Amino acid sequence: MADKAARSAAAQSNPASLPLTELPVRGRVDCTGFIESVTYQPANEQAHFSAIVVDRIAHRGDTGPLTRLRVIWLGRRKVPGIEPGTVLRLEGMVTQRDGMPTMFNPRYEILSRQEHQ
Repeated sequence: MADKAARSAAAQSNPASLPLTELPVRGRVDCTGFIESVTYQPANEQAHFSAIVVDRIAHRGDTGPLTRLRVIWLGRRKVPGIEPGTVLRLEGMVTQRDGMPTMFNPRYEILSRQEHQ
C-alpha cells in the first residue's frame, strides 16, 4: 500500500519521470525508484558509495522480476538520506556497467522515507 502511495506521489511530482522498466541502454533520464540496498566501501579502497534502486519493494510471495538500477556516487563514503526503503527521483546519464544499468553522480531528490521502528 505504501509502495503505491509513494509511486503515485512521485509520478505527480514529475510526470516526465521514466519507470525503471523503460530506461534506455544509454542516455539522460529522469526516473523514480526505491532503494533496495546500499554498499559502503572500506576505508582502504577508493571512495565511492553505491545503491541499488528498484521499481518496487518486493514483498513475500511477490514473483515478478524487479528492475534494478545501480547508482554510484564517486568520491563519497556516504550520501545523507540515502538508505534502504527511501524513495528517490534521480536525474542523470544511464550507461551499462557489468550488464546492469548504472548512473554515476546523479542529481537526486528524496521523495519519502520508511519510518524506523
